[in-house]
Amino acid sequence: MDYLIVLWGILLITLMSIGGFFMFRKFLKRLPKEDGNSTLDWEEYYMDKTKHMWGNSEKKLLEELVSPVPELFRDVARQKIASKIGEVALQKHQKKITQDVLIEGYIIATPKRDHKFLRKKLREKEIDVTPYEPLFKLSPETYRRKQKRPQ
Repeated sequence: MDYLIVLWGILLITLMSIGGFFMFRKFLKRLPKEDGNSTLDWEEYYMDKTKHMWGNSEKKLLEELVSPVPELFRDVARQKIASKIGEVALQKHQKKITQDVLIEGYIIATPKRDHKFLRKKLREKEIDVTPYEPLFKLSPETYRRKQKRPQ
């Protein structure tokens, strides 16, 4: 019986730690940065500014690209990636989200470990990855230093 109580205590502490970790990450994303807006504020800004620019084929491709993300986290990943794609489209003064902008934004928004899946998916769709090679080599930190936020 004593072992059961100890195991139950360990399980509770573990689950609360995992939940706390994800809640703390969300809290950190809500904190304002130097420009006065949080990471989530910028995501919402880019989503609102570009939602009219998305075509059905681009939405479908984005859904295919976020499909390996577990369903529990898929909405969060989709918003983060779509907002980065929107940011790229606005920086390039695009009228609509194109396949090139989508792929570029996806590469920039995702960690390097996800690029292997992207390369595989682009090969399946017979899309040439050669134009995107410099982006695959670019680290997220390098890109963040280069980007400019609208005032």
